[in-house]
Amino acid sequence: MPAERTATHTVPVAAARRRRLRADRARQLADLLRHQILADGYPGGVLPLESDLADEYGAGRNTVRQALDLLRGEQLVERRPGVGTVVVCEKYPHGLDRLQGLAETLNEHGRVTNEVRTVGPVRAPAPVAGRLGLPEHADVLYIERLRRLNGLPLSLDLTYIPMDIGAGLLGCDLENTDVFRLLEQLTGQPLGHAEITLEAVNADAHSAAVLQAPRGAAVLMLERLTHLADGRPVDLEFIRFRGDRITMSGLLRRAL
Repeated sequence: MPAERTATHTVPVAAARRRRLRADRARQLADLLRHQILADGYPGGVLPLESDLADEYGAGRNTVRQALDLLRGEQLVERRPGVGTVVVCEKYPHGLDRLQGLAETLNEHGRVTNEVRTVGPVRAPAPVAGRLGLPEHADVLYIERLRRLNGLPLSLDLTYIPMDIGAGLLGCDLENTDVFRLLEQLTGQPLGHAEITLEAVNADAHSAAVLQAPRGAAVLMLERLTHLADGRPVDLEFIRFRGDRITMSGLLRRAL
């Protein structure tokens, strides 16, 4: 009897394993194709035929179709009759190995503009005061901006700045100038370094509406505490990027 039960379950288990392995191969192929897409590896934005992709990557046609389905689900590509699979969403590279404002980072890709939704002094929440090295209940300048690249919503930035510096920002052009550049002008010294944390979070109703993204969609949350060259922390930011429009990259070196 035990032998019979084993024989009975062998076929379903083997079939499930084959399906899982095919899904694994499709995901692996999708990762490779995504890299090619983001690196402008397909001239004219048109991917090779499914048969050509199968030959190039040594994959079955079903695996190629599943990989392309994954990329369609990410809204990176779509199928167009008479044309084939084409790239429909451009992602912009955001470097993580240099301390730059968004306009500086994306200057080669178009014009960054800022919709200043809120600006003014607020009492710093305890965690904010602690991160900025301020006394408890100190005032800070709070800025909320929707940032667009070539008119498309890209990020929602929430910024806290010590009031002795932030007061000078109230008369500045926050709609067309990076805060980083303004901080250097106001303090007379360059920015030095920043501590960053990057994670994926689900967009809350407010963020989704402002970024024109589906509610609950994954966004990239960048938390950044920026210091002046003398070490003083001057800028605490919580930045929500639309994950379908930005890709983070950097150069890491292994310490010996």
